[in-house]
Order: sequence, then structure tokens, then C-alpha cells
Amino acid sequence: MASEEQTRPEKAEQAVAELEERLALLERERDEYLSDLKRVAAEFDNFRKRAARDHESLVSRAHERLVKELLPVLDDLERALVAAEEHEEAKLEEGVRLVHRELRSALAKEGLVEIETEGVFDPHVHEALLTQPSEQDDGAILEVIQKGYRLGDRVLRPARVVISQEAPEA
Repeated sequence: MASEEQTRPEKAEQAVAELEERLALLERERDEYLSDLKRVAAEFDNFRKRAARDHESLVSRAHERLVKELLPVLDDLERALVAAEEHEEAKLEEGVRLVHRELRSALAKEGLVEIETEGVFDPHVHEALLTQPSEQDDGAILEVIQKGYRLGDRVLRPARVVISQEAPEA
């Protein structure tokens, strides 16, 4: 009987050791599943944010395309206004001014802003088509050939300008 009593505690210890080993294995599996779940949650959150950014970008590009297509209309209306002033056709001028004002207002609501052309040439927003000798500082804008526009923080079309160039000394 003494030998049976010794084996029983050994069996109990062995059973406890097996249960502890099984528990450790299950805890490792649980930790792996938890880690996988956290990773999938983070990936989904990143996907959601990326999808929102892509949507905003798409909407922005759609506005940009529309506004870019309307710029020549704005240019034509401005030229018509200049021609109407020279020929003193008051009714034509009034009508064209109304259309011009409405179009400019609609484009402004979409975020269109005219690029400033007072001061010094900035290659980020101006395109120098010509240089002319002048008394003004080198790089000063002398004339605007075509207005430039921004939509939000993007330059849709740079302002096309004539800039001053210091006269060469003789």
C-alpha cells in the first residue's frame, strides 16, 4: 500500500503539471488572439481614415475640374466688358457685368481666389512671359497678361505677367 500512496501524489503532481502547462498554452493562444484582434482593429481604423481622405480628395478634384473649365468663360466675359466700355454700349455692358458678377460669385463660393499681382514676381504663383527693361526693381510685375487663380491652397493657373529687368549698364 505504501507504494500506491506514493504514486498517487506523483500522479496528482503530474496532473497539476499538465494542467499548468495546458493553462500556459491557452494563455499564450489567448494573447495571440488578442494581439491579432488589436492589429485588425488598427488596420480597420487606418482603412477608414484613408477612405475618408480619398473621398475628400475626390470631391476636391471634382471642384477643381469644374472651376478650371469655367476659367475661360470668366476671361471671355472680362474681355467683353473691356470691349463694351470702349464702344459705350450701356445695355450690353450692364448685361455682361451682371453675368460676370454672377459667375465670379459662383466660383468664389467654390473657393476660387484671384492671385495677387501687385509687387514682386513669385515663381510659385506667377508665370513670367516677358521681361522688359524698367526703372523699377528687378522682378517687379509691370503688367498682367492673364489673371491667375487658386482653388483652396492649390494654384489652378498661375498669373501670366510681364516683369521688370534692370537695364544693362552701357
